[in-house]
Amino acid sequence: MPRGRLRIYLGAAPGVGKTYAMLGQGRRACERGRDVVVGFVETHGRSRTSALLDGLEVIPRRTLTYRGAEFTELDTEAVIARRPAVALIDELAHTNVPGSKHEKRWQDIEDILDAGIDVVSTVNVQHLESVNDVVEQITGVPQRETVPDEVVRRADQIELVDMSPEALRRRMAHGNVYGPEKVDAALSNYFRVGNLTALRELALLWVAGKVDEQLDRYRTEHGVSATWEARERVVVALTGGPEGATLLRRAARIAARTTGADLLAVHVTSADGPGGADPAGLARQRALVESMGGSYHQVVGEDIPRALLDFARGVNATQLVLGASRRGRFAQILSRGVGMTTAASSGSIDVHLVTHEEVSKGRARPAAMRSALTRRRRLAGWAMTAAGLPALGGTLLGLRHLTDLPSEILMFLLLVVGVALVGGLWPALAAAVGGFLLLNFFFTRPYNSLAVSDPQVVFALLVFVLVAAAVSAIVDLAARRTREAARARADAEVLSTLAGHVLRGEAGVPSLLARLRETFGLASVTLLERRPGAEPGPGDHADADAWQVVATAGGAPCECPAQADTDVVIDEDLVLTARGRLLDAADRRVLEAFAAEAAVALRQRRLAEQAERAAPLAAADKMRTALLAAVSHDLRSPLASAKAAVESLRGAEIAWSDEDRAELLATADESLVKLDRLVANLLDMSRLQAGVLGVAAEPVALAEIVPHAIEELGAFAGRVRDEVSAGLPDVLADPALLERILVNLMSNAVRYSPPGESVLVTASRYAGTLEIRIVDRGPGIPREAYDRVFLPFQRLGDRDTHSGVGLGLALSRGLAEAMNGTLIPQETPGGGLSMVLTLPVSAPAGHEVSPDAPAP
Repeated sequence: MPRGRLRIYLGAAPGVGKTYAMLGQGRRACERGRDVVVGFVETHGRSRTSALLDGLEVIPRRTLTYRGAEFTELDTEAVIARRPAVALIDELAHTNVPGSKHEKRWQDIEDILDAGIDVVSTVNVQHLESVNDVVEQITGVPQRETVPDEVVRRADQIELVDMSPEALRRRMAHGNVYGPEKVDAALSNYFRVGNLTALRELALLWVAGKVDEQLDRYRTEHGVSATWEARERVVVALTGGPEGATLLRRAARIAARTTGADLLAVHVTSADGPGGADPAGLARQRALVESMGGSYHQVVGEDIPRALLDFARGVNATQLVLGASRRGRFAQILSRGVGMTTAASSGSIDVHLVTHEEVSKGRARPAAMRSALTRRRRLAGWAMTAAGLPALGGTLLGLRHLTDLPSEILMFLLLVVGVALVGGLWPALAAAVGGFLLLNFFFTRPYNSLAVSDPQVVFALLVFVLVAAAVSAIVDLAARRTREAARARADAEVLSTLAGHVLRGEAGVPSLLARLRETFGLASVTLLERRPGAEPGPGDHADADAWQVVATAGGAPCECPAQADTDVVIDEDLVLTARGRLLDAADRRVLEAFAAEAAVALRQRRLAEQAERAAPLAAADKMRTALLAAVSHDLRSPLASAKAAVESLRGAEIAWSDEDRAELLATADESLVKLDRLVANLLDMSRLQAGVLGVAAEPVALAEIVPHAIEELGAFAGRVRDEVSAGLPDVLADPALLERILVNLMSNAVRYSPPGESVLVTASRYAGTLEIRIVDRGPGIPREAYDRVFLPFQRLGDRDTHSGVGLGLALSRGLAEAMNGTLIPQETPGGGLSMVLTLPVSAPAGHEVSPDAPAP
């Protein structure tokens, strides 16, 4: 059975019209004769959205009971059993009630798609997993319901439901999104113009990325190689040379001219092994391009211009940036070079040849062109040539009557091969030329003359030279490849050790330096950094006062780069120094890789330290923001009530009766008591966080404190049932703080208890503590939210922004801990929440559990 197709309406924020668009699509499909059902739609009380449901078949929802409350969810089995052509299912990121088959609604939708049913759904950008943290930074509101990006990306069709921030705020002000009582709070918090603009940009960028994927897939499927300039993409070619930083900055400026342009850096390597590229230079350039927001790529190719253009066309690039040639004038005469060849074949891709300071300075001879043999072996080869030619020539002269010319040529060829095996190419070529001269002078007629009478002999001697040269080149190449393979294997083992070192989490700077010293057998390895305020100068290389030791491993550290046997300049301010022995060029390249990794580790360590220092400031700023947002209403309400009551009493226009005056005074008194309690909570919370809250602990009879706390609840006192036994031992606590804790806990329990249900207060003794339980029969809270409810300014679910600043539980736990106690939530058997306050008793007690109070 073919899988169903998924269509998603993506919006930047609630209220832009995703559900409305989904229902409109469903009605149009129904008018075209398709079998459409509504699996789950949440209208949020919006009349225009509800009107679109008329005439559409709605699958009844499934009812589940959780913690004593009833919830409705999508009935997946009913939708599959009905087998419509299209199912409309709202809120893709919704989290199902515990007890459902799947945790998330998108998993239910997967089952429906597997059954061959098309699905139309909706989701907001803030619910996408990849942007969840960004949305929280923008809005200050954590999104707990998320959907993996891959689930949305797999959709067959994604349609953006877009609306300007101003239009959405007008829609909200007209009451088309939320009820009138929530409009002011929403407009001043989540739905601010800045928030909506940022969310809209996130949604547009995310959809643009999806469109790019679709375009790339279409081009691949249809074999389109031509560049389609749908989006500006700038590719810069890097060699690892000193001009790389100039090219990258130039390419970044080109990309910055167009909003949303992509920057890509690419390095082409040879298929038969590493060329002359500088690994440390490439590592620095990779870090630079990534710091500019670009990406680094490496491709393999023998023909560099072709490889560059293949890559550029593959990523649909519009512009290609290359450096002007570093080759000398003579080399440029012989060949056009990479830049000119690429420009001639680029087609619709614009090619920029950027000049730089390294132009025409020439390039260092690549390692492949240097001898692969040691100096000792090369000298042995020359010695073998110098001694072997006369010795062989003299021997063959004595045997000239027994040998002919072909045999003599083969003997000289054997000598050339031996020289090539020992000393490499150049001694072997010299031996070939010397053998040619000896054969011509001593072994061809006329003897003792360079003249040759037989043309066939001339031909044979020329073939000898060519064969000797070819064999010498092949033998030298084989020796070079063997040496390169051994070196590559050694480098790979070292770099593999470094990679494993990083993967095991041992990427600290001292650990890396210790591993480097151990790998190369060095006396000491030191990472030096230029001191703050020290300006780079010609003599600072040997100035110990200009440098400071960041980290070191081994013996005495180098105090400046001049004291090192080998030093690697990482950047203008960082130098890695090594003492113990000089490193050859190949070892230095591996050392540069270590140096680059050490620099990254140092920067990561400092960023982590900065983040650690900034975390308390960020937490304080977040708390201050939350405090201002939450307190604004809670201060205003009691102040407004008290002010209105007092102004009414002062007014002379109305003659108030004694009952009215008493009621107004009671209103003012109640508002001021509420205000006093709020201010006291805020002050105590600030003292707790500052560690200056004074606690005067003394023996306290719980049976005396609980009734006073219940009286503080005022009109809610009748909803609390006191079942604390008078026979319990005293607790060691501050009476005023204990009463505050009980008032906060009981008021919170009353607020969330169903009408007609009482809050139970009980106590029992266990070991050296007394456990006080405040038990309610409300909806309770999920176990994973137990710790979250004790955060300041937190109300579970963040749904009610006018029920208090959310300090009660946070303050209660802080006060309990200040008195050497604990406060933990527990699930009430049968449904609800029990807050358990544990305090030490004022006298030692046994380990038995007292039966004085009944269990809830």
